Amino acid sequence: MSTALYYGLGTALPMLVGAVIGLRYDLPKPLLAGLMAFGAGAMVAAVSTELFQPAFESEGVVVAGIALMLGALVYVVADHLIENRLGSAALGFALMLGALLDGIPENTALGVSLGAEGGLVLLVAIAVGNVPEAVAGAASMRGQPNFDRRRAGLLWTATAIALVLVVVAANAAADSISPQPIAEIQAFAGGATIAVLADSLMPEAYREGGWWVGLSTAAGFLVAFALGG
Repeated sequence: MSTALYYGLGTALPMLVGAVIGLRYDLPKPLLAGLMAFGAGAMVAAVSTELFQPAFESEGVVVAGIALMLGALVYVVADHLIENRLGSAALGFALMLGALLDGIPENTALGVSLGAEGGLVLLVAIAVGNVPEAVAGAASMRGQPNFDRRRAGLLWTATAIALVLVVVAANAAADSISPQPIAEIQAFAGGATIAVLADSLMPEAYREGGWWVGLSTAAGFLVAFALGG
């Protein structure tokens, strides 16, 4: 149980640190764009090697593909509802939602895989993606009218705590979870992650940073892929 708690904190604390930075400090836009792009590249690698590929290999293209598309659909619909309600203030909440929607399946897979060779790799990949996603989401919240730092901090803290509990609960139930549901959960997380990248993270990174953010994206992909190699 203590190992699961440590792994859960390993995914949640980087997110919380990123949120604190975004909520308190006015980062230069090029730096923020670079962080978002780096995180996007890391998330691309995580989707490819840690989330969708295992599901594809174990369950086949139909089952894995349905789970992937369902994950993307859930995020897109939720993001659309947030955008309709909040308008220009939606980006920060969309990124926080993305952190939750892709974090729950990822952390479930992490909790079940503790003790396996891939556990540490998945932990690092999740943590690398969480920091810039949280920095960007929190910074976007801070830039909106009627910003309440305390409320935003509580929201990010609640998200981080939820992700820790997911790892602990998944580890506790590991013996009763078969490989098939885990593979489907991983593919679902991959779909949600792809939707986060396409709808929120990468467009905002390009808007703030311009053409050079492609280099940051490639660097993020390289780091995460090397960690998974």
